[in-house]
Amino acid sequence: MARKVRVRFAPSPTGGLHLGGVRTVLFNYLFARHHGGDFILRIEDTDNTRFVEGAEDYIMETLRWCGMEPDESPVAGGPYAPYRQSERKANYRQYADQLIANGYAYYAFDTPEELEEMRTQFKTAENPSPQYDHQLRMKMRNSLSMGEDEVQRLISEGVPYVVRIKMPENETVSFTDMIRGEVSFSTGTVDDKVLLKKDGMPTYHLAVVVDDYLMKITHAFRGEEWLPSAPVHLLLWKYLGWTDDMPQWAHLPLILKPDGNGKLSKRDGDRLGFPVFAMNWTDPRTNEFTQGFRERGFLPEAFVNMLAMLGWNDGSGKEIFTMEELIASFDMSRVHKGGAKFDFEKAKWFNHEWIKAAPAARLLPDVKQILTKAGISVTDDSYLATIIDLVKERCTLLPDFAEQAGFFFAAPTSPDMEPVKAKWNLDKNLFFTDLQGVLADLQDWSAASIETAFKEMATARAIKVGELQLPLRLMLVGGKFGPAVFEIAALIGKASTIARIKKGLENLA
Repeated sequence: MARKVRVRFAPSPTGGLHLGGVRTVLFNYLFARHHGGDFILRIEDTDNTRFVEGAEDYIMETLRWCGMEPDESPVAGGPYAPYRQSERKANYRQYADQLIANGYAYYAFDTPEELEEMRTQFKTAENPSPQYDHQLRMKMRNSLSMGEDEVQRLISEGVPYVVRIKMPENETVSFTDMIRGEVSFSTGTVDDKVLLKKDGMPTYHLAVVVDDYLMKITHAFRGEEWLPSAPVHLLLWKYLGWTDDMPQWAHLPLILKPDGNGKLSKRDGDRLGFPVFAMNWTDPRTNEFTQGFRERGFLPEAFVNMLAMLGWNDGSGKEIFTMEELIASFDMSRVHKGGAKFDFEKAKWFNHEWIKAAPAARLLPDVKQILTKAGISVTDDSYLATIIDLVKERCTLLPDFAEQAGFFFAAPTSPDMEPVKAKWNLDKNLFFTDLQGVLADLQDWSAASIETAFKEMATARAIKVGELQLPLRLMLVGGKFGPAVFEIAALIGKASTIARIKKGLENLA
């Protein structure tokens, strides 16, 4: 490419980070790394009314968890600092003034009451939602409908105003989207968007163009919901004289509800019982809690892999990718135009595959934390690593390790013997009573040796081995799950095995 690739993720600090937002980060990050470019985080906090305490820190923590650290950001700094728009306020006024001077923007003095009156007064069957546009601008209080002296008087008296772009009445503006190809708009259908607010802060429309220009952004990737704003941004690039520096754009497809009907929302997650945020988020204004993928038990590698496959593939049919493989394979031309349905069962499948493939050392800190939270103390990391390798194929989410591994560290407090009670008899009771002595005398405490002793004893007493293994599992584990039962006995040790058999018999009695 002629210029070094520079992409940015520019969220507003208004709450938790939705799946769609993290996927936008991911596609930006993969594209930048694939082309040896820079990935920038810019915080678009120009709307004070929507600012939420803690949201910026949450965004940074999400990127860290996902392994997508930005090259430039409010934390890392960089050559185009500051990276918070609220700290760049002085930059925007001059460009608004330039647009006004060149006839591409104007002052508007309308009060909120006058704007509401406009929406009511000019409402018709043909135009049920009147907009501040080329049809109505001359009926409003602005520098196009008033004389210059009146405008200057209002400004000098400190009457509040906004700056609006003056959209052409009947032009077609076009650009080439990296995903959708040629996209065209008629300017006559777009209202005169506010560029500079009454407090002097820019709106998204002005700020995104100015900052992308000043930060030398080469490619701008965002959700398809921003497509209607594209004509405003195209014209701003043109009106400010920066057309040659305009980034290439790609509007990413939506992540859809599981049934495909509409954009996936937090409400869908609440309704259907799955997370839609990357990490837990509690809104400090409402105290409303939203669960995240991290706390639900997803590995970041699996989460990122799953997101990449929502609307992209490399054409090979492969589904499991490391971050390095994604970077090497990523091509924007392989991003789908249509929306991608979210499937939580598929998301869990990705996590299960990553847990199975992960070495015990990778899983150990997470599993240790989960066991500790469940009240299980772990003092031997090498023993825990052995257990992880033994049970990880049975775990879909990280909290599954509490059940699948917990009994290796603590005996079940009340083993559920109900499944064998119907067929329990004196012979089986005597078998397990005597088994305790046989196991106590066993010199070689290995799974093979335990299994041999168990089966020889069952044969000698003419009891089917299959009828005895389930009771043993229930005694050792507490339920009908876990790896090979003799492996369990070997790992928990002789004393614990005998003590659990004794406890199981007491429960049956």
